[in-house]
Amino acid sequence: MTLCAVLLGFTACNDDNDALTDSVLTTYPKFTMLGNEFTEVNLGDPYVDAGCTATMGGVDVTSQIVTTGLDEIDTNVAGFYYITYSIVNADGFEKSVTRTVAVFDPNVTTDLSGDYVTTTGTICNIFSSGGKLPLIGMSIKVEQVLPGLFNVSDLIGGLYDQYVGYGSDYAMEGVIQLTANNEIIPLDGLVPGWQDSFDVAYPGTYDPETGAISWAVEYAGLYLIEVVIVPETEE
Repeated sequence: MTLCAVLLGFTACNDDNDALTDSVLTTYPKFTMLGNEFTEVNLGDPYVDAGCTATMGGVDVTSQIVTTGLDEIDTNVAGFYYITYSIVNADGFEKSVTRTVAVFDPNVTTDLSGDYVTTTGTICNIFSSGGKLPLIGMSIKVEQVLPGLFNVSDLIGGLYDQYVGYGSDYAMEGVIQLTANNEIIPLDGLVPGWQDSFDVAYPGTYDPETGAISWAVEYAGLYLIEVVIVPETEE
């Protein structure tokens, strides 16, 4: 074996030992969420948080929990709210758990669940050029979560997922609300591939006679995307 090889081997060994020496053994808190992790609240009812407890290394550290999100809950507005319980341990590492609070209107009995396609009126308006790109025949799935609250597979009408062909990571998964007067309100959205959402959302409507659903969103400072979907069998 050459001297160079011996020196390289020795250096690598020392680097490994240094890495082991520099590693940190830390203790994280163990949380016990009181009540349900997914909590349902009727529209207009008060919400009282059940709270959370925690231990760390067998010691009760509940008093160290920092709770965020409670002040954002408005039970007069349907949608999903998130309460986070977190602790930073002695080594500066944070761990947390999150509760979802779903506010819904039990009086809305229409279930919009099903397979839809985008139809006439679905347009991507391009701010920079003034151009209008029709998005017709894109597949959209709607699934009820709670009365009046629905998951939608793509709030931007299949623009990047299907039309451009980037795939499902670039669909804006989202939530819409159906109100008692058949208004459609986009509540939340996320494009997993870019970890972003819409800039502004505009309400639309649900037509009980045709089954058509509409809404609009501005996205990335680039587009206003107007979406109209109808049940797949009726396209």
